Amino acid sequence: RHRVCCGERMELVAQTTKRAREASLKKLLLQKPLNKITINDITEDCGVNRMTFYYHFKDIYDLVDWIMVEDAAKALEGRQSFENWTDAFLDILHQVQDNKVLVMNVYRSVSREQLEQYLYKLLDSMLRDFVDRSAQGFTVQDSDKQFIIDFYKYALVGMALEWIRRDMKEDPVRMTERLNVL
Repeated sequence: RHRVCCGERMELVAQTTKRAREASLKKLLLQKPLNKITINDITEDCGVNRMTFYYHFKDIYDLVDWIMVEDAAKALEGRQSFENWTDAFLDILHQVQDNKVLVMNVYRSVSREQLEQYLYKLLDSMLRDFVDRSAQGFTVQDSDKQFIIDFYKYALVGMALEWIRRDMKEDPVRMTERLNVL
């Protein structure tokens, strides 16, 4: 019992430490692009030494990957309550727009493939939920479901990346309305 308790405490400390790095990086991203931020900037901002950073992450991009996975998990919480994919996609676009400075700095600093992978992860489970709900009462092969999920996932990610590339100028409501008509 003592080991479990200590293990849980250590995991809590590790999560808190990671969250401090996340907060520092996000704060710094509001001031400058990712490729101008150093590990020293992050460690100075959150008041820890470099070795503590390297205990959890191998480099800044490893931290960015961790943040993207964590943010995707947070963004997906409660998404099952959406009635349709357009409402869920609109919500995601609004979240991206609400964090525009941060998103633009990451978009300009990481590879397009890295951002695509993040968005694919974000949309895959959301779309899977909608496809599963829509297929209830029908006999649909898992491979056909995956084909539908992939089709929409790639289309929506492409649209989202182009929207971000164009500085998020198009109204997300109008964009999702147009996609829904299509």
